[in-house]
Amino acid sequence: MALSDFNKNREVKIKNYKEFIAQEKLKKPEWLKIKISPNRQTIKEVKNLLASNILSTVCEQACCPNLGECFNNKRATFLIMGNVCTRRCPFCDIAHGYPDPLDPDEPKRLAEAVKALKLKYVVITSVDRDDLKDGGASHFAECVQELKKQEGVKVEILVPDFRGRVERAIDELLSAPPDVFNHNIETVPRLYKEARPGGNYTHSLNLLRTWSERSPSIPTKSGIMVGLGETDEEVLEVMKDLREFGVSMLTIGQYLAPSKYHIPVKRYVSPETFSWFAEKAKEMGFLSCFSGPLIRSSYSALEQAQEASSLLSKKTERPQILHIASERASFCSLQCRASCSE
Repeated sequence: MALSDFNKNREVKIKNYKEFIAQEKLKKPEWLKIKISPNRQTIKEVKNLLASNILSTVCEQACCPNLGECFNNKRATFLIMGNVCTRRCPFCDIAHGYPDPLDPDEPKRLAEAVKALKLKYVVITSVDRDDLKDGGASHFAECVQELKKQEGVKVEILVPDFRGRVERAIDELLSAPPDVFNHNIETVPRLYKEARPGGNYTHSLNLLRTWSERSPSIPTKSGIMVGLGETDEEVLEVMKDLREFGVSMLTIGQYLAPSKYHIPVKRYVSPETFSWFAEKAKEMGFLSCFSGPLIRSSYSALEQAQEASSLLSKKTERPQILHIASERASFCSLQCRASCSE
């Protein structure tokens, strides 16, 4: 595809593109400047390994700001079922269109890559596959089943909303249960029409609740982006909804527009506000909340899962969150996290 065609394809993601492009761009604050010196050879090795196994990562496809750090530590969030999405979310840089048929060999190639990277905690996510009768849930289950053949490997799945097929999808997922179930709520309900036109806030909440009710022993996790035009009060309301619907693990991070063809950043949230969100999460009873400018739903997923597991094992009357995000922890050079902890 020619670059001009690619940009035209991007442009259609925003209905009010001309209006957005005319807006004054906010200057990126100092706390969002990445300050790491990754080992380029290690990153190259990870990329070559992924390419040789014909695998995609959301790190690359979604232009994650933490890619250098994670690849440098031989970590990645695997993107299964192709890299073409059936939705057109204007905050996301993943291509949209009609995807290819599922690759039945992908679960085995994924397991081989995980073994080569010596991973013990694996996060797998996917594009939306509205073209499939179960939304791709059975393929998730096959991947989890293949990964679990390796001793000691734990798996977190970050799933789409399985629009119109929740019960069937969860039936499939429970045939090979993960260690953590994650579905991102993404933003506040007022902004769904603009930011997530193919999704539905209530539907996503119901998916999270259905999983937590049907599999209460497996933690339910969700993530929120801030900077799309929401208010702090609206974020707190979403957090309350998530707790009410059975979510015990939470991530909150800053939205960063992948390009001028995406929804522009409406505000940059300060590290102090992210710490405040973490404090509020603690008060609401979340087992874990990672909250910081560069936090993404699968960033430091292993550490967050360990923290939640530790708190659960203590069987306290009210789970307490162990760590609070500090300004220093907001930088990508460290593990940007606020843990009570996309």
